[in-house]
Amino acid sequence: MTETPRPAFGGRRAVPLNNSNAEENNPPTEELLGLVPRGVNLQDYLHVTTVHLFKEPWDTNKVDHHTDKYNNNKLIVRRGQSFYIQIEFNRPYNPRKDLFRVEYVIGRYPQENKGTYIPVPVVPELRSGKWGAKVISTEDRSVRLSIQSSPECIVGKFRMYIAVWTPYGILRTSRNPETDTYILFNPWCEEDAVYLEDDREREEYVLNDIGVIFYGDFNNIKSRSWSYGQFEDGILDACLHMMDKAQMDLSGRGNPIKVSRVGSAMVNSKDDEGVLVGSWDNVYAYGVPPSAWTGSIDILLEYQSSQNPVRYGQCWVFAGVFNTFLRCLGIPARVVTNYFSAHDNDANLQMDIFLQEDGNVNSKLTKDSVWNYHCWNEAWMTRPDLPVGFGGWQAVDSTPQENSDGMYRCGPASVQAIKHGHVCFQFDAPFVFAEVNSDLVYITAKKDGTHVVEAVDTTHVGKLIVTKQIGGDGMKDITDNYKFPEGQKEERLALETALMYGVKKPLNTEGIMKQRSDVDMDFKVENAVLGKDFKVTITFQNNSPKAYTISAYLSGSITFYTGVSKEEFKNETFEVALDPLSFKKEEVLVRAGEYMGQLLEQASLHFFVTARVNETGDILAKQKSTVLTIPMITIKVRGAQMVGSDMVVTVEFTNPLKESLKNVWIRLEGPGVIKPMRKMFREIRPNSTVQWEEVCRPWVSGLRKLMASMTSDSLRHVYGELDLQIQRQRTV
Repeated sequence: MTETPRPAFGGRRAVPLNNSNAEENNPPTEELLGLVPRGVNLQDYLHVTTVHLFKEPWDTNKVDHHTDKYNNNKLIVRRGQSFYIQIEFNRPYNPRKDLFRVEYVIGRYPQENKGTYIPVPVVPELRSGKWGAKVISTEDRSVRLSIQSSPECIVGKFRMYIAVWTPYGILRTSRNPETDTYILFNPWCEEDAVYLEDDREREEYVLNDIGVIFYGDFNNIKSRSWSYGQFEDGILDACLHMMDKAQMDLSGRGNPIKVSRVGSAMVNSKDDEGVLVGSWDNVYAYGVPPSAWTGSIDILLEYQSSQNPVRYGQCWVFAGVFNTFLRCLGIPARVVTNYFSAHDNDANLQMDIFLQEDGNVNSKLTKDSVWNYHCWNEAWMTRPDLPVGFGGWQAVDSTPQENSDGMYRCGPASVQAIKHGHVCFQFDAPFVFAEVNSDLVYITAKKDGTHVVEAVDTTHVGKLIVTKQIGGDGMKDITDNYKFPEGQKEERLALETALMYGVKKPLNTEGIMKQRSDVDMDFKVENAVLGKDFKVTITFQNNSPKAYTISAYLSGSITFYTGVSKEEFKNETFEVALDPLSFKKEEVLVRAGEYMGQLLEQASLHFFVTARVNETGDILAKQKSTVLTIPMITIKVRGAQMVGSDMVVTVEFTNPLKESLKNVWIRLEGPGVIKPMRKMFREIRPNSTVQWEEVCRPWVSGLRKLMASMTSDSLRHVYGELDLQIQRQRTV
């Protein structure tokens, strides 16, 4: 079944790499043992005329294997579970003298010991966990088989052949693309590494093609729907193409650990020409702004057709596309959002915020950053490479942040191992642990070169970790999966365990840290609406019988959601006199004109307040972010909400700003209802409204969703969505 091996090289047999599902090398239709004697006609032996695969969406194969939603006319089955095929021969099949078998082949250099050539013998009884074909009925010239696949089988697109034995050799069917068979991971099979017991969880984490991604700020959580579209036309091939592009050996494609790790590298384009180019600089002239995407379909199809990375993505886009990849192949997956997510550059498990002596942030020394939020994925699988108890949800992250084994990728890291601080287990557990469990350390860098720890905040990072709830669009708090409650001894023990396992020791804060100040400071940012003025209120509380004077400084910056500052738009200093055992409030007005010209992708404003108690020299520091409230898109429909019936979709947007919006793109999509589409408006004047109408014909029934986004030169992250209940087509 393989090509003639190349000559031995360096003492080893040089077998060519078999790392492309798309490449083919078709086996011969005749494999004869020698010359066929004169007078013998091979056509007299059993000969296959047709093969029927029962591959329509309503056929038992696709229904039983939960693959009936795939918009794909090939047979799609899940491994470890039996399926049916029917073979028509040129004459009635006689089991006593006729011998045949089914063969599955993947890649260009198939080998049986690598699982890329699979001979499936006809057996009297199917055995769980092993390939086999059982004759379940014969009628005239047709034979119906039940085929059992291995639960460890390679996941991909196989070519199928029927081989018939004769005394003179093998006769094999010729290549027929109509019999190609996709084999996927099987969360319904107990022997599969991705087996998920709960049916509601399988429905959500494998079969749901529309999700919700949470973003914004811990104090102002926002959500948006995302079209995963894993069943849409061409998406399955696009996901297999990603593994081909990564040159992933076919023999490893049955292992969800390897598949998810390769996927995390391939969703970003760093170092491997993967799917998405990341951009955090607010300049998107050569592509689509990250906030404009409404789902994964356009991105994956464009990547496959252009063979080039698609521009642009940020963490929620990477997570959305990665989720499509995992669910499409059958690995249960979900998108997770971590609020106040640490990016620990020096791997010391703490975020070091360096201050100058006057209390301002020292941007040269401060290398760590705390993201307002960060999205990654979790994939469900066993971990036979780790000790018992570390299977289940694994953190996998495709946003390119840090190098892992020479590539930008992260995971799979056992969530259970992260919670307990067992960061010695692969892959990338220390990085994920730091994202959710670092301490925030404020350090004054003095002019004489010494560093003084002013304060340690153990509760800021990993404030809340959420995902979409099962069966609804609400939020599910999964913080307890990653960490013990702040302040409990188990939480500190997990941190000490992580340090014990070789993570760099933190700065020694013992004895250096100042005593708690007599004065407390906090501040609150008023709910801010885009284009409107708002207030920041700072409160000082004097807990002592002494009077104090305070020199305070407020800095307001436009920040990327990654916590990196782009532009300071506000700075104000003020003095406060505090009577004994009293409190005082200071209000700072932020005018719309101060921030509107500098806005970034997600309209996030970051405020940093530092104060010095003049009598004691104590430094007080606090930072908070706020996300501006942005206008929404309105979606309406009219007409019958029914499969096969015309329905009119209207998208509407009103510009609330005092300036015109230029080069406005509106995108619209809804899996099973309308294909992704977009429309451009050159200008939308202040307070004016634009409308866009499209006629569509839904092809999937049930609860569906329409999603729209708007992006322009000066306003982004504008969304709208509408829930629909699409009825089944009426039968006459």
